[in-house]
Amino acid sequence: MEDRPTQLIEIASRLFAARGYAGTSLRDIAEEARVTKAALYYHFPNKEALYEQIVVDSLQALIDRVSEAVVQAGSATEKVCAFMLSAADVFAGAPDAWIAGSNVFWSSMGPQIRAAAVGRRDKFEKLLRSCIAEGVASGEFRKVDPAIAGRLLLSTLNQMTRWIKRDGPLTPRQVIEQYLEIILIGMRTHEAQTTSRRRDSAVMTTRSVGPSRKPPKAGKA
Repeated sequence: MEDRPTQLIEIASRLFAARGYAGTSLRDIAEEARVTKAALYYHFPNKEALYEQIVVDSLQALIDRVSEAVVQAGSATEKVCAFMLSAADVFAGAPDAWIAGSNVFWSSMGPQIRAAAVGRRDKFEKLLRSCIAEGVASGEFRKVDPAIAGRLLLSTLNQMTRWIKRDGPLTPRQVIEQYLEIILIGMRTHEAQTTSRRRDSAVMTTRSVGPSRKPPKAGKA
């Protein structure tokens, strides 16, 4: 059974995501959780403290998840894919917290919560840019600007969270897979694309060709 603070955070995330920070009151959260406002104040002194907890926790969970995925990846392309796909998985697991947390960048919040959010956002974006820069340095990617390429990739995540349906035909991971397939065509060098096609062709050949059979023995004359 969930502890009370976790339950309150989940309910608040859902309401903040649906109504925004300004449109959600502590009374709304307390009524949804079926607790008194006094009980809510016991865990969180005010609405901003509750919202800050949601923002900080969601962004830190995102950073931890993508960092772990990138460390386990090999090439720069694999690192970029690992970053994006693991981020999509984080959104799929907690869409309300993601949306509620991202709203902080478009609202007039206090300096403390903005500082906590911006610092973590910058760390998240810097990791993706470092993966892209690694690919440029190794010749795997064209000489693209890592900051611009990173913004393009992240825009697919940020926009997807606004339009994707939770019961739709595609999961967040499947959507990002398609975006990556399109964007990486433009980022890879000609040599990297050729190598990738050869690798994919070899994999498809191995899958399509079964184990070799020995020719039947000739019968006796």
